[in-house]
Amino acid sequence: MKLRKFHLKRNTVFFVIVFMVGVLSVNAQQTLGLDSRIIVENKTSKSDFPIVSSKGQATLIKYDVDEFPGVIRALASLKNDIEKVTESKPKVKSNEEDDDVEIIVGTIGKNKDIDRLIASKKIDVSTIEGKWESFMITTISNPKKGVKSALLIVGSDKRGTIYGIYELSRQLGVSPWYWWADVPVKKYSSAYVLSGNYVSGEPKVKYRGIFLNDEEPALGSWAREQFGGFNHQFYEHVFELILRLRGNYLWPAMWGSAFYDDDAENGRLADEMGIVMGTSHHEPLAKAHKEWRKYGTGEWNFGTNSENLNAFWKSGMERTKDWEALITIGMRGDGDEAMTEGTAIDLLENIVANQREIIKEVTGKSPEQTPQMWALYKEVQDYYDKGMNVPDDVTLLFCDDNWGNLRKLPELDAKPREGGYGIYYHYDYVGGPRSYRWINTNQIERTWEQMNLAYEYSVDKIWIVNVGDLKPMEFPISFWFDMAWNPQRFTPDNLSDYYQEWVTEQFGGQYVDEISELLKKYTKFNARIKPELLDANTYSLEPFGEWNTVVSDYKDIENKSKQIAQKIEKSYSDAYYQLIEHPIEASANLYEMYYYTALNHYYAQQNNGLANKYAEYVKANFINDSIITAKYHQLNNGKWNHFMSQIHIGYTSWNNPRMQIMPKVLMVDEAECVDSSQTNFSYSSPKNDNIPKNAKGFIEQQGFISIEAEHFSSKTEVDGVTWAVVDNLGKTGDAVISLPVSKGRVPLSASSSKLSYNIFLKSTGKMKVHCYFSPTINYTNRTGFYYGLSVDDESPVQVNYDNSPVIFNYNGKVTKDWHGNVWNNIKVVSTELEINEQGNHTLNYFRVDEGLVLQKIVIEFDMQNDKTFLGSPESFCVE
Repeated sequence: MKLRKFHLKRNTVFFVIVFMVGVLSVNAQQTLGLDSRIIVENKTSKSDFPIVSSKGQATLIKYDVDEFPGVIRALASLKNDIEKVTESKPKVKSNEEDDDVEIIVGTIGKNKDIDRLIASKKIDVSTIEGKWESFMITTISNPKKGVKSALLIVGSDKRGTIYGIYELSRQLGVSPWYWWADVPVKKYSSAYVLSGNYVSGEPKVKYRGIFLNDEEPALGSWAREQFGGFNHQFYEHVFELILRLRGNYLWPAMWGSAFYDDDAENGRLADEMGIVMGTSHHEPLAKAHKEWRKYGTGEWNFGTNSENLNAFWKSGMERTKDWEALITIGMRGDGDEAMTEGTAIDLLENIVANQREIIKEVTGKSPEQTPQMWALYKEVQDYYDKGMNVPDDVTLLFCDDNWGNLRKLPELDAKPREGGYGIYYHYDYVGGPRSYRWINTNQIERTWEQMNLAYEYSVDKIWIVNVGDLKPMEFPISFWFDMAWNPQRFTPDNLSDYYQEWVTEQFGGQYVDEISELLKKYTKFNARIKPELLDANTYSLEPFGEWNTVVSDYKDIENKSKQIAQKIEKSYSDAYYQLIEHPIEASANLYEMYYYTALNHYYAQQNNGLANKYAEYVKANFINDSIITAKYHQLNNGKWNHFMSQIHIGYTSWNNPRMQIMPKVLMVDEAECVDSSQTNFSYSSPKNDNIPKNAKGFIEQQGFISIEAEHFSSKTEVDGVTWAVVDNLGKTGDAVISLPVSKGRVPLSASSSKLSYNIFLKSTGKMKVHCYFSPTINYTNRTGFYYGLSVDDESPVQVNYDNSPVIFNYNGKVTKDWHGNVWNNIKVVSTELEINEQGNHTLNYFRVDEGLVLQKIVIEFDMQNDKTFLGSPESFCVE
């Protein structure tokens, strides 16, 4: 008999990007740019095209004088990027001059040379012509008299061309985060493009953007210090980042800021560079809420003040009518609050009809010709659920619960809408149960799982995510844009590869495996509970030493992170600290501080002198938190000062305190306390004694069995339903989901798709089965949200995951248990089954509804001492 303890790691496969040689066409569905690696360094093959030749000669870059100004601006960036990489500066000129070899860049219909090549059939643009934001990069011989060869970057529209330009920069090795995270470039003496035809394909999601929000005191203080405020100098960097990440949409900062009013150049620059501007979910017709406070007359109340509100909104449309924008319609109460008590459907429909008349009047076009979106945020979703009418051309923007869990999706069989559907998602939030905005706590695995649901439910018009201060969300922001470009690119089987791809791009291929593992682990650990929710009581000191385990895990990755920091090329040090080392170091210190607080309280209750020692440790960690913050703020000569200024220690309500508050510690009188060398504190682990010879599977010890969801003994897949393990998506292990989403609800029977877990039971009688799920919300109109359980060959019992009554609270329409579910980032559903015999059994978990994310199963007969936050450690298993 062999005892086996399961581990968290699973083997992953990293797909190697293969150089492509010869003429071929590919779709750009790879995470980081095109499918293909099209740039090679220091290559002299005659068939390949020189960006900078082996002699150090940079190739002329050409554009047409009629080209979009935003494209010409992007070419200036390309010129700088080529110089950064090769130290050779190319000339950028209009079409009047030619050279033996040249790079011709242009948009179909805006570049005479490209249009002539299309007309003469020397190039085929059928794969991109008329498409949204598409581009091709192709090499061609003798494009015209006097030119021997050319590299063409051809866009279907303005942003298509811009994406093609920045794709070339990215292939050269210039990270989109070169400015925002100080990512350096590798130097090469020459660079060539492999001959061929490379095609991007259309993005799967039309509008892909971020929302700068909750930006005080960090982003706001930084912007004022660096640029004088949220002006066009600031936004130029934001716009460029979005375009380099192949995004196109922005909701601007709005805490005391007004994008169009603060700097008249902001809107013009956005339109020139190619950014589609919007305003947040509660700021209609391109007007910031700050502007109402500054210029508005009367109450923010359409029922009593419609004339002034109409004039206010009309001025917003007049200001933006000639620029590309996605207009927010609808209305919430003053300051992003509920507009009325109850469901004001008629009022809201009247407001929207009125706003659309304003759009028609100002633009001189039917309102259907102006892109619009209506956010079903918080209580507005209830209006929609109760029958609120939404014009068919308006995009319905569904929302998450502000904690990364989708509230609502259209039905799988919903009638298509002209305006389609979008999602407003959160990486950051100010509100209950607690605000969270200090550090990255987002797992890309959860983002993928939820947004894959959205995409499979035909939500493909708008994806926008609240990113708070922008930094330190670099990694999940990258993933957001890459997934939005093509959600079908990612699967449970290749999701883990994204870490290596992203790390390779940011750190020039250094220590890819090691850094990827650090990134993967810190995001997993940080996702367990938001730092603002953490305190001394979060994890248990006993019986399994949970606090010690989680702190040890953090300290382990901190030590490994610091080792790499000593070895990585010095030019990468600032980027490494921002993207990897700081979130690990800061989180490890915070966890250690609360752990020592827990030990201080434990020993103080025993009047043990060790309490005072741990009190000093708490004080040291608290001071160290500010030292770590100062270290970040001093990077690159203070470039990122203020970015770590968000309060994260001392929360007692949803909102942050005015300053960091050290946890309360207890001191004992050492003259009267017990001998500090004598402690009553010890850790214990699940025992593995008295295991019968015929036992197989997970063994009951101390009255329970704990199983990580991915460690099933076998699986059954029928009628097209499959099971997929999502690596790293789990508070302790991985998670299991059922696919495809489009299958929807399936009938429950003994022959349904299931996961089976071999178990050995020593107890009989009432057995509680606790299933630990990611805190998914029932996003459909179906009654219930079901799965099935059975033991051995018994008929399965249907269990309702959606087992809590609906209430209305500060976050709108939620279930009664929602507060605890998002606080703990887990939902536990308990079911009682009857066991009549000891020995070997099989627990079966059945698919009924899609969308449930199973992380762990705990089987309980008697767990008097279970006080764990993560669920009991996994039990021993006999192979």
